[in-house]
Amino acid sequence: MTRAVAGAGIRRPPLRHPLRLAAALAVAALTLLPLGYVVAGVVAAGPEGVVALVWRPRVGELLRNTVTLVLLGTTACVVLGTGAAWLVERTSLPGRALWTGLMAAPLAVPAFVNSVGWYALFPGFDGLDAAVAVTTLSYFPLVYLPVAAVLRGIDPAFEELGRSLGLGPWRVVARVVLPQLRPALLGGALLVGLHLLAEFGALQSLRFDTFTTAIYDQFQSTFDGAGATMLAGVLVLLCLLLLAGEAGLAGRARISRVGSGVARRAAPHRLGAATLPAVIALSALAVAALGVPLVSLASWLVTSTSTAFPLAELAGTAATSLGLGALGALATCLLALPVAWLAVRCRGRLAILVERATYIGNSLPGIVVALALITVGIRVVPALYQSTAMLVAAYAVLFMPRAMVSLRAALAQIPPELDDVGRSLGVGPAGVLARVSVPLIARGIGAGGALVFLAVVTELTSTLLLAPIGTETLATRFWSESSELHYGAAAPSALLMIVLSAPAAWLLTRRAAR
Repeated sequence: MTRAVAGAGIRRPPLRHPLRLAAALAVAALTLLPLGYVVAGVVAAGPEGVVALVWRPRVGELLRNTVTLVLLGTTACVVLGTGAAWLVERTSLPGRALWTGLMAAPLAVPAFVNSVGWYALFPGFDGLDAAVAVTTLSYFPLVYLPVAAVLRGIDPAFEELGRSLGLGPWRVVARVVLPQLRPALLGGALLVGLHLLAEFGALQSLRFDTFTTAIYDQFQSTFDGAGATMLAGVLVLLCLLLLAGEAGLAGRARISRVGSGVARRAAPHRLGAATLPAVIALSALAVAALGVPLVSLASWLVTSTSTAFPLAELAGTAATSLGLGALGALATCLLALPVAWLAVRCRGRLAILVERATYIGNSLPGIVVALALITVGIRVVPALYQSTAMLVAAYAVLFMPRAMVSLRAALAQIPPELDDVGRSLGVGPAGVLARVSVPLIARGIGAGGALVFLAVVTELTSTLLLAPIGTETLATRFWSESSELHYGAAAPSALLMIVLSAPAAWLLTRRAAR
């Protein structure tokens, strides 16, 4: 039955578009700059220096904390995201449109705002449990959205066929539904894992040390570049393990089809007596992910003595965040397109290496990415130092996976035969890309752009280091005010970040609904 659904793995044709390969290689080179920076630091330290800096009890503690957070947080996001998607899309749960919006809305609340909100309402809420809880509440939509989209788009004829062959409900799920969910599940889990490796603001607020917080503290307190670079090297190894695991589990089965299947929804599973518990569970999830930070912000505005609304400053800062978010989303999607095309259309060792290279930057702290670009900028292209172009390049390196996952999933559902048909009609490669591929993956581009926009608007550490002099975003303004315990002054910036992020989150819910 799995072969009937997904199709057998096929060998991709050899690459016939050297320009697209060159573009993909150039993008991979950009995303590998931080890795080159880390490797150069490791080589400069030498074997003895590496052993002295890495083989320490403190590094073992950081490794244990980081791995535990990634394993627990990713597992929790997969369970919550998949369970919520199943309840919303495949059951008789009332108010589907409302729940779709509520399950995606946490993406509009930055993780560091969520953490500060929880800590403000519940003093002493810190450590591993708090870190897993807050990051799960912030990132489970990264699994929910792609899984919900696939569940809604699966042709119900496959499941009906399975039942007609004598398969029970659970075997239908295991042998028919799960193989089609696998790319979405693995892509979402990979995004969550990479985000947890690089998470800084939330973990710093919750007083839970990982490699990312240790790297930041190392640079801030002692300016010990060698020690911080060694820690970043361990993060790179963890990232490679994540990528290898995802690649091994993803397989090479084809899931695209020429026809769109039956244009109808699958018959919902009747919840019956479980309807009320399901509603209570989703309500509790929405309250924990949205209610707590929003209540904290409202409380700060009402009770804090530092509350202020400098409208002109806030408007300028919001405009800066909006502009950088749009630029970052556009640049990242454009750069990700040739890599996604190569990964899907010309699957092979080179394509896999190029694609995996674009994920490494997302696992590194923003401070490492920023320092790598600063080093290259000063030595090679000093005119780009502290420019908007360098800041946007950092965003592209950091958030390329968000665009890649969406574009790759969209391209995987388009049969490669359509490209051949376009070329047989006399249309060149650029024309096929513009007139066939891009219109068919427009929703994937929109989803990837929305995810990148959400990340850019709330990005903190790279913006602090790379933003041109005098440039302030809502994220950096909130961080500086909250670090000084001026919560009333920080609240308007957080609320504006949520307001700016809400349309992108809504766009993602519309994609899932379609």
